[in-house]
Parts: sequence; structure tokens; C-alpha cells
Amino acid sequence: MTTAEHTRLAEDDAGDAEWKNWGRYLSERAWGTVREDFSEHGTAWAAVPHDHASGRACRWNEDGLAGISDRRRFLSFAVALWNGEDTILKERLFGLSGPEGNHGEGVKEVYYYLDATPTHRHLRMLYKYAQSSFPCDELVAENGKRGWTIPSMN
Repeated sequence: MTTAEHTRLAEDDAGDAEWKNWGRYLSERAWGTVREDFSEHGTAWAAVPHDHASGRACRWNEDGLAGISDRRRFLSFAVALWNGEDTILKERLFGLSGPEGNHGEGVKEVYYYLDATPTHRHLRMLYKYAQSSFPCDELVAENGKRGWTIPSMN
């Protein structure tokens, strides 16, 4: 049985249409990673905590909430949210850098990719955005107190 998605894939493979030109090509988290190291001494995690992320441009990739881009990442689109409580617009996932977390870097939010077709014709994501102020400082402080034998605080 040939579905509409099979037809789109065949058209893309044949070069008749560019069904895969746009899609879920943005990273969930690019800031402060080794690949995006702006530090003078190769200490990416220490050089770019989350609160610096919005003021830095990424060199090799971009990140964003539920973001899409063209396949070469020349143009990217993502969601920006504000719950009326946080001090910043929510443009990227909150996470801890390696030194801030007790188990290395990690995103501290709840999100899932629910569904996608190979051509990205259909994409679904669930993101649980806090309606009260997001506890960034508390997460950093609590994870900083924990050792490697204590589970990370999510």
C-alpha cells in the first residue's frame, strides 16, 4: 500500500520535490556544549551557563523550543514563550552545564517529541511550560550541593 508519505519520499528521492528541505533540524540544546566552545581555555561548560545563552550566537548549530529549520540551517524558526512570571522570554530549554550539575550537563525540563513523518510534513511535540516562575536558581543551587552518588534533581 502506497501512502501519501511514500509518494512524498519518492518525489524527494527523485528530485521532483524538496519535501525534506524543512524539518526538525534544530538541537534541543546547543549553548555551552563542547561543539559551541567559545572559551579561551577549552572550558565550554564553565564559560557559557544558561543565563548567557541568549546573548551568544552559536557557530555550528542553533537551538530552540520546538524549532525547525531548512536542512542547511541557514534559516531557523522556534517558539518563544512567556508565562508572565519569569524574568526572561523562554526561547530555549533550561539546563545545567557540566560543573553545575552533579551528573554532568542536563536539561531540567519536560518535553517529548510525539510524532513525525520522515519528510517532516507532520511534527508534534509536547512541552510542559511552567505557569509559575521557573526555578532556575533553585535547580542550580540544589544540584551543586549533590554528589555523584545522589540522583540529579529534575
